[in-house]
Amino acid sequence: MTALDRTPTADRALRPWQDPALAVADRVEALLAEMTLEEKIGQLGSRWVGNDMSQAEEPEPGAEPLNVAPMQDVFAASGTIPLEEAARHGLGHLTRVHGSTPVTPEEGAAEVVRQQRIVMEGSRLGIPAIVHEECLTGFTAFGATVYPAAIAWAATFDPDLVERMAAAIGRDMRAVGAHQGLSPVLDVVRDYRWGRVEETMGEDPYLVATLGAAYVRGLENAGVIATLKHFAGYSASRAARNHGPVPMGRRELLDMILPPFETAIALGGARSVMHSYSDVDGVPAGADPWLLTEVLRDEWGFTGTVVSDYWGVPFLATMHRIAAGTEEAGVHALTAGVDVELPDTLGFGQHLAERVRSGEVPEELIDRAVRRLLTQKVELGLLDHDWTPEKSVAGAAEVDLDSPANRALARELAERSIILLDAGTALPLLGEGRTAPRRVAVVGPAAHDPRTFMGCYAFPNHVLPRHPGLGLGIEAPSVLDALTAELPDADIRYEKGCEVRGDDRSGFPAAVAAARDADVCVAVVGDLAGLFGQGTSGEGCDAEDLRLPGVQADLLAELAATGTPVVVVVVSGRPYALGEIRDRAAGLVQAFMPGEEGGAAIAGVLTGRVQPTGKLPVQIPRSPGGQPATYLQPPLGTDSHGISNLDPTPLFPFGYGASYTTFVVSDLRLSATEVPTDGEFTATVTVRNTGGRAGSEVVQLYINDLVAQVTRPVRQLIGYARVPLEPGADAEVTFRIHADRTSFTGRDLRRVVEPGDIEVLVGTSAADLPCSAVVRLTGQTRHVGHDRRLVTPVEVNATAAGQSRQGGADAAQL
Repeated sequence: MTALDRTPTADRALRPWQDPALAVADRVEALLAEMTLEEKIGQLGSRWVGNDMSQAEEPEPGAEPLNVAPMQDVFAASGTIPLEEAARHGLGHLTRVHGSTPVTPEEGAAEVVRQQRIVMEGSRLGIPAIVHEECLTGFTAFGATVYPAAIAWAATFDPDLVERMAAAIGRDMRAVGAHQGLSPVLDVVRDYRWGRVEETMGEDPYLVATLGAAYVRGLENAGVIATLKHFAGYSASRAARNHGPVPMGRRELLDMILPPFETAIALGGARSVMHSYSDVDGVPAGADPWLLTEVLRDEWGFTGTVVSDYWGVPFLATMHRIAAGTEEAGVHALTAGVDVELPDTLGFGQHLAERVRSGEVPEELIDRAVRRLLTQKVELGLLDHDWTPEKSVAGAAEVDLDSPANRALARELAERSIILLDAGTALPLLGEGRTAPRRVAVVGPAAHDPRTFMGCYAFPNHVLPRHPGLGLGIEAPSVLDALTAELPDADIRYEKGCEVRGDDRSGFPAAVAAARDADVCVAVVGDLAGLFGQGTSGEGCDAEDLRLPGVQADLLAELAATGTPVVVVVVSGRPYALGEIRDRAAGLVQAFMPGEEGGAAIAGVLTGRVQPTGKLPVQIPRSPGGQPATYLQPPLGTDSHGISNLDPTPLFPFGYGASYTTFVVSDLRLSATEVPTDGEFTATVTVRNTGGRAGSEVVQLYINDLVAQVTRPVRQLIGYARVPLEPGADAEVTFRIHADRTSFTGRDLRRVVEPGDIEVLVGTSAADLPCSAVVRLTGQTRHVGHDRRLVTPVEVNATAAGQSRQGGADAAQL
């Protein structure tokens, strides 16, 4: 480093890349021209100091062995170098400074400053690093709010609410010096047995796209770069095995997997994409130029960065075996379009300089990646002349990572996500005309363990199992706690009954006795999220079938045999087969990992204080082994032909959710029954609250392409609107449907809008569609691309109240 470089900025001439008055591109090019080849390559790497810290810690008594990324222990022990050496020529990213160990915001901020100072002062140009963190269920940091898991966001069918949550997450992250969040997950569920179902927003591409774009807008508007993952195909592995090969053709990839990513870029403004671990039809995503360059950049116009999933670059050699070693894997990844290697530099090391000088690797590939990363550093303000690490964490001293406002938002999300599957004979417990129960048995492994409310990327489940003495780090009342508060006059007896996992039935007798002596039994069963086999849901926690884990189903059977009404609450990260349970339950509720406020939300739905409005973003199967597929099926994937002894009909369909009031959707009106293949029409229905309580219904719009050049789903969601209504009130819901919304990938793998008949269906789930009509598309077949209409705008006119509002789920996307 020269003396000039060490001179305080105020005492030297402003360098072009430090001048905020100049255009971003000009600043980037000025800095790029100043950099040596080694300094450019340094920007392509990262360093996970926290990984070393985790491995160096003495395990606490009772602590579980834990990796928070695949093969973390292997790579931590394989000779990663000190930060000082890693940053000698500069560094692209710092990995999980707050999210690797339990530190306070102040401690984490001090560590951010320490690491940034090493990066800046140890290299010639002093370029700061981007600090990235996980933020899937909230900021993954000690003491931060644990929001519901992504599968629960999907159950709200409420993009506005998801956007508000993401904005709150982003504000907390920026206050402590983080610049980039590794979220949202836009994988579309293809098999419920996959452990990472909890991290997704369900099985429908349009629902995932609209909610994902909303999350991106919230995070990006808070000044944090959103990272779309996992690009692409990861969720469709054979037999739902994590990292398994993906036997998928390009048509399925283009129609079912890629649309959420495309929408989140076009309408959300995402600035980063993370490639997936998977190989699709034998080609690993991290080495696929068709995916990372031709589709992502050339077709969609994406200008941000592509980052590797953790150790995704060396995996090209060790797991996929398409490279002879890590260095060769780096060449493959760079060539395909990966810009930054996370979480540590292995494949993108200084060996690339030798390959450039020998002519093996064009320097243009290095420049291409560095230019993209430097653009983001300029946009984040990291290259401004007055930026300092200390200023970047100035809010850490005041920030409350689990503030009352955060908790209120977490509760709103939780309450809207709870799905009433069947009120049965017992719900709501405090219903009108029903005697409040005096004796209540609360039973089950999820009844008094709030960890079951949290996903595998929530800090209490992600990192704190290594630190059992610290508890959860946040307040999270259990269902038992919340029911005790909701039913102050009841005699409540709690028995665990069994664990989530394992075959220990020793707690059955006490649980059965408690149920037998009660007026009603609330049985809370489901999942406990973990990582790599340490849980029943989460990354690396895949399921052989869709039975409830362990002996929980046997516990429910014995509770039902007592004759006491048993209300079953399933708290899970994936849907489980409930066919045998439904007929024996006096009420059935699904809660998809509702976060730290989940206990109060569940209890509120059970008592009736909270009106349930959640809708299923995945189906609930009837049997554990015969129906792992999702609702998006062509005719041969349905049960309409009697061609197999296996019935794929779900117990509860996609989009379903009951309420303590009733709704009727009727009177479908189309603005036209013939439109050209480049035209549009409207579909209007009336929805009425025909019950005695206020509530919200999600009006859902599906299409069925009656004849097409390739097989098409018999129904597919293309629009929805969440409509709140008072008792007796009605509203008109109008969808504006462009012909582009009927497009699909044709035989030649180009997206087309074909002339022909399209059935339009409107209702309240994929199986409850009382309104239908046919529209004929006329004219020539059109080829459409990235500029097509990606969403279906919707207008809700609350006629009974004499009030109008623009909104619903999809209008937020405009």
